[in-house]
Amino acid sequence: MTDYAAIIPIVIVALSGTAAMLAEAFRQPGERMPIAGLGLIGLAGAALASVFLWDSDARSFGVIRSDNFALFINLILCVIGVLTMLFSNEVVEREQLPAGEYYALTLYGICGMMMMAAADDLLIIFLALEVLSLSVYVLTGLRRASEASAEAAFKYFLLGSFSSAFFLYGVAFAFAISGSTRLDQIGVALSAQGAGTPPTLALLAVGLLAVGFAFKVSAVPFHMWTPDAYEGAPTIVTAFMSTGVKAAAFAAFVRVFLSPLEPLQAQWVPILSAVAGVTMILGTVVGVAQTNIKRMLAYSSIAHAGYLLIGLISNSPTNGAGKAAVLFYLLTYAVTNLGALGIVALLGTLQNQHDELRDFAGLWKSRPVLAGLMTVFLLSLGGLPPTAGFIAKWYIFTAAVQEGHYWLAIIGVLTSVVSVFFYLRIVVMMYMTEGTETPRPRVPATAMAGLALATAAVFYLGVLPTRILDLALASIATIF
Repeated sequence: MTDYAAIIPIVIVALSGTAAMLAEAFRQPGERMPIAGLGLIGLAGAALASVFLWDSDARSFGVIRSDNFALFINLILCVIGVLTMLFSNEVVEREQLPAGEYYALTLYGICGMMMMAAADDLLIIFLALEVLSLSVYVLTGLRRASEASAEAAFKYFLLGSFSSAFFLYGVAFAFAISGSTRLDQIGVALSAQGAGTPPTLALLAVGLLAVGFAFKVSAVPFHMWTPDAYEGAPTIVTAFMSTGVKAAAFAAFVRVFLSPLEPLQAQWVPILSAVAGVTMILGTVVGVAQTNIKRMLAYSSIAHAGYLLIGLISNSPTNGAGKAAVLFYLLTYAVTNLGALGIVALLGTLQNQHDELRDFAGLWKSRPVLAGLMTVFLLSLGGLPPTAGFIAKWYIFTAAVQEGHYWLAIIGVLTSVVSVFFYLRIVVMMYMTEGTETPRPRVPATAMAGLALATAAVFYLGVLPTRILDLALASIATIF
């Protein structure tokens, strides 16, 4: 393999983003141009390149590593990107979003996400974090005429800047310990200190890095931006950032905390355990009180971050279930949440996003197929069989029990039961409440194809999960 092999998937997506930007520049006013197709070609190429690179463990420039872990995340991000593109074409035109900017920023954001998962150096992780963050900040405020969108983008940017500063200070303290920002050298330096009390600099590095990651994954108490950003952003952007950013951030979280910072596990596991417990409780309890579906799914996203933290915590050299469960959960959450928010986006118009609970009243009469698909996605988010959400939570909680984190497993099960209430509220509204005769936008064939793919994935991962779990287990073993 050449020195450039590891960056091939990232470069392919970057080139497709550039092509989308150039296509917008050459498009005549009012001309319809399938810019989303350029993104689909780039994402398909990146997925194919990731498959060909499997088991190669290629490295580029000494700081980008395409091990199986990074490639598995690449495939998840390609799935997220493809579904986003399939849902976007009609929505972008209907909501009068600048198409070239939207597609280019989405693809550049995916580049940052892929780089974040593959980075073997804290500074590269930081740069990748900024690339994806800047893309998502602009996407959040892309509806320039909307005050809510501008406010959401400003809040996200302001709080994101603080989290970036915390993360960068953590990088500085890690460098002070080891003299390097390379993950392997940091791990060697920490292991060489033995089993005594860790130095203060090491604890500060762990704490500050955890704050930076916790913000990106929407963990309590760094979740404040999430409801406002999700509600104010265009719904299709909400779908993208709720899944893509979480996948990339957890990928880097796992790579940093389960490899170089593993010697300090006794220090960070109790803290992250408390964060996971509070995150699950707050996300579920506050989500029950929401009437806006995007805010409801924002608090759902917070709760799911708590479940993913359980998988991060429940790891040991003899327990591969916790490690593999994180990757499996990221995939199931991605297809499920994208499907649910994709339906919300497809039902919205320029005048009304139709994201309130009452807007779904009687949906089964006007759009019976969409109502049925929405029910599937909601039941999967709630963790009911035979959907992917049930299997994902089963493996997360099983890993927690195997590692002795019984109280986290109990909190996880109880909050999952409570969360079913606010998911079923939408189902009850669709099937058992009379709605007004509200005109519903047409759903294009490409979007229906995306919903069909997401639904098939939900049932496949729920009924036949073994193959994907084996791939996840094999991939995460490569980072140790």
